[in-house]
Amino acid sequence: MTKEHYQETKKKQGRLKHKYRFSIYNDESFKQLWHIRLSRMEAWMLTGSVVVAIIALVVVMIAFTPLRGFIPGYPNSDTRREIVRNALRADSLELMMYRWELHLANINRIVSGQDPIPIEVSLTDSVPRGKPYIRIHSKEDSLLRLEIEREVQFHVSSSGIPDKQNGLQPLETMHFFAPVKGAVTDKFNTMKEHFAVDIVTTPNAVVSSTLDGTVVMAAWTSETGHVIQVQHKNNIISIYKHNAKLLKKTGEPVKAGEAIAIVGNSGELTTGPHLHFELWYNGNPVDPEKYISF
Repeated sequence: MTKEHYQETKKKQGRLKHKYRFSIYNDESFKQLWHIRLSRMEAWMLTGSVVVAIIALVVVMIAFTPLRGFIPGYPNSDTRREIVRNALRADSLELMMYRWELHLANINRIVSGQDPIPIEVSLTDSVPRGKPYIRIHSKEDSLLRLEIEREVQFHVSSSGIPDKQNGLQPLETMHFFAPVKGAVTDKFNTMKEHFAVDIVTTPNAVVSSTLDGTVVMAAWTSETGHVIQVQHKNNIISIYKHNAKLLKKTGEPVKAGEAIAIVGNSGELTTGPHLHFELWYNGNPVDPEKYISF
């Protein structure tokens, strides 16, 4: 390195360390109000620190304050609320599908003479992640379904109710126990697709099973509230909806006249405390008032 080059380098380093005074004066009195002495290096360091502090402040404000809602593409409060609502709806639908899978599986098992599958699902919990949906796709199940469909197809009378040739006992010869005693406020009407009778009775009245049978469904639905469904002999199913409380669980046997629920007003499709009672015979809805005195 030549002497001239060395001296030039020392001169540049000296400029970086040379102090400069920055002062603020009153324009009228020329009195010095504030001053600071900085070298070029110190000025660059101070400027860099201020820039970093401003960037950090902006990042913190965007990350931890509502200002992040003004960023294009970031979901606002309404969008986030809708996301949560849709997630809850999807979870409810998944739970309902799971219970209907179990319900159909229980019907198939009862018809084939097997014990029903107990449903150990809380009315407020989501679908158990460790339990897969139960689907029966065996060869024996398919043959059983086909046999039942053929029986219904070829042994139905003009009234839509299976006749005596299929080996089922006529409903007229059976004794049904009234699930509750009260006034029928909405009758069975196939034109309005109301396949039940609505019965108003005393508050907290006990709902009884109309025949001996096995509970194949005891669950909650958003529309009909607490629902219990009983499978009886002779291909009869009775359904009790809008209950305040269920007294039996899926898989439990019940006797005619045994308490299975408490009358209530649960579910969205209800206008007051009552029992929605359905009676199904061999896959067809029938008018309960023809066979039961309420």
